[in-house]
Amino acid sequence: MNHVPSPDRTRRGPSRTVRPRRERTWLAAAAVAAVPLVPLAPVGAPAAHADVAPGAGSEELVERIEEALDDPALEGATSGVLVEDPETGEVLYGDETGAQLMPASNMKMFTAAAALEALGPDHTFETRVVAENADGAPSSVEDLHLVGGGDPTLSADDIDTLAAEVADAGVEVVEGDLLADDSRFDGERLVDDWWEEDEPFAYGAQISALTVAHGDRFDTGVTEVAVEPAGEGEAVTVDLGAADGYAELDNSAETGAPGSEDTLQIDRPTGTNTIEVTGSLPADAGAVEELRTVDEPAGLAGHLFAGALEEHGVEVQGDLQYGQLPGEWDDPLDLAGHTSPELAEILVPFMKFSNNAHAEMLVKEMGQEAAGEGSWETGLAELESTLEGIGVDTAQLELNDGSGLSRSNLVTASTVSDLLVQARGAEWSEDFRTSLPVAGESDPFVGGTLSERMTDSAAEGVLTAKTGTLSGVSALSGYVPAPDGGELVFSVVNNGHEGAAPTHVQDAIGIAVAEHLGHGAGSGAAPLRAGESSGGEVECSWSGTC
Repeated sequence: MNHVPSPDRTRRGPSRTVRPRRERTWLAAAAVAAVPLVPLAPVGAPAAHADVAPGAGSEELVERIEEALDDPALEGATSGVLVEDPETGEVLYGDETGAQLMPASNMKMFTAAAALEALGPDHTFETRVVAENADGAPSSVEDLHLVGGGDPTLSADDIDTLAAEVADAGVEVVEGDLLADDSRFDGERLVDDWWEEDEPFAYGAQISALTVAHGDRFDTGVTEVAVEPAGEGEAVTVDLGAADGYAELDNSAETGAPGSEDTLQIDRPTGTNTIEVTGSLPADAGAVEELRTVDEPAGLAGHLFAGALEEHGVEVQGDLQYGQLPGEWDDPLDLAGHTSPELAEILVPFMKFSNNAHAEMLVKEMGQEAAGEGSWETGLAELESTLEGIGVDTAQLELNDGSGLSRSNLVTASTVSDLLVQARGAEWSEDFRTSLPVAGESDPFVGGTLSERMTDSAAEGVLTAKTGTLSGVSALSGYVPAPDGGELVFSVVNNGHEGAAPTHVQDAIGIAVAEHLGHGAGSGAAPLRAGESSGGEVECSWSGTC
């Protein structure tokens, strides 16, 4: 079977110049300066940072938050911080609460809440295999369509099952072409200000309504590239995984002497479907396995489906093409189908591991359901409208994507806190809260991006929150329940810091809130100080460190 060139798919908005990797530090000072702060009404003398003075009994909490924010890691940065009692509206601490700041992956909380409200926790995604209807059980069909339904969890095993169902239906020959149909969503694959140098990595995958999810974390639009050393001086061996036969391979990497420097690089140059392997891998090194994106995820899904059909005895005589169901098919023949897990279940890997592609697929699904168009434009409009419908004040919320990878998104700590408060009263509140990472929980499907943070502290197993990390941008926002009932919501959004993410500052604030509510101090060491932060420049799940 031959493959056809990719269709004309686009990045959302105008193209831009690729920024060199060394220029990745991003300062938010200009964006913050352009927006006037909206301080909360003061009570008594203000604290050094805070918009408000502490309420009765919270003086020690305020002192601890102030101490955390004085960390040298935040020199020159702007931080929006809010700790609030959602039942009474009392603000225990607030600083820069009205400053518009980039949220990074805190944006995903807005997307998850809107999706739960607009689509429903029981929403599922359907993938179909369709041919033109004919009388009886056909042993042969003309064109065969694999129709994507926007499923973020569709796996290679699911595609194999679809092929088996086609064979079980009696089909032996596809006389025409196999068509990968991702027309449920539009052809815009990437957002305008996503950095092009991020495109090879899983967190920068292209968005399609027909895409294959890898592994139990359901990374979409990727393949696992495995590289092993050979004999010294020889080319390394490369396995392209699911994309073998779909993506091209350009391997110029060599096997170095035992103990030599590891300079191996695995890339997919922008605008290509070629996995490029360069550098040197020592002869005594272990295998290297990395996820890399493919160009046109629907093509990879079609490629896997073609292979599965062959394995199940179905001959495809034509080519792998892109196309959608003909409008004149009034009664198409459904030969096979797959239903995804419910949205409430999908939210767990989405939120725990901060999956960007899941967020964008949900945005486009909301657009498709609300306006019959699976685009960022319609989806983001529906997202904002839905948030307003549940009572979130969106006046200071600016949206450019659903994942937070865009640096054009802006939120305030007040807006984040408002979302958290309004979500408490929704019918889907428990599903939303279950999806959030839990501090210090080692099970990655519970702790997620917080698995290794706030361990052996008052916050361990108690604080549930969404992380967010880009270079120069970091956030942590969520809930801390009290031992005897009640809880506090909090939001910490840092912009304009240099170096690693100030996760130690966020953790210190979270622990202080937990101890303020009466949770034991734990036996762990004190929170890390400047220069000791475990944070990187992207979410730990994106870099494979959690």
